[in-house]
Amino acid sequence: QVQLVESGGGLVQPGGSLRLSCAASGSIISINAMGWYRQALGKERELVAHITSGGSTNYADSVKGRFTISRENAKNTVYLQMNALKPEDTAVYYCKAADVRATWTITKFDVWGQGTQVTVSS
Repeated sequence: QVQLVESGGGLVQPGGSLRLSCAASGSIISINAMGWYRQALGKERELVAHITSGGSTNYADSVKGRFTISRENAKNTVYLQMNALKPEDTAVYYCKAADVRATWTITKFDVWGQGTQVTVSS
């Protein structure tokens, strides 16, 4: 089994910062891409930021210049530094590991974390 454990969510005032972390554990050989998604109440889940094993990144237009995604491949961990937070950033943030290769199967698969709440409010 492969699990993703997210941490770092919470309540922050507008203009504040938070750093989310997501660590993958299990019998992992490699993870191709890791990303952060979010789902606000009543809305569909959307991509926030994505990073490949080679370090290529892409961001949703709404977070460009404010959020930074990074990862430590050796630790199978991805981070999301969120600055200048706005009330519209309020959502449950989910981590995703894509194209995971594990020791017990030749089939690649995706894994989602359980989500962490981020609330931006004064």
